[in-house]
Amino acid sequence: MDMRQLLQMGQQMQAKMSEVQESLERMEVSATAGGGMVTAMVDGKGQLKGITIDSSVVDPADVEMLEDLVMAAVGEAQKKARDAQETEMKSAAGGLTGGLPLPFKLPGF
Repeated sequence: MDMRQLLQMGQQMQAKMSEVQESLERMEVSATAGGGMVTAMVDGKGQLKGITIDSSVVDPADVEMLEDLVMAAVGEAQKKARDAQETEMKSAAGGLTGGLPLPFKLPGF
């Protein structure tokens, strides 16, 4: 492989990674807790975008339960986003990772 081919591969990889980053920003992932009483929505990067709480779970005498449900829903949504991110990265990288373990850290991801 000559230097020109290596540079082309690098440019292709950079373009694919930019596409993946944009895709992850548009992606919406959600998870629920408490049988659907709390729903957390995150983007493909795991950034929290919204929380929905069923009014039946709002009990001033038991705030701790609500806090636990919110934490569980957010944690699960973020885990789903990490899994989706890893899948997208592997797909974009194809065979170009050169044996690097995924997910490897790239700037902006």
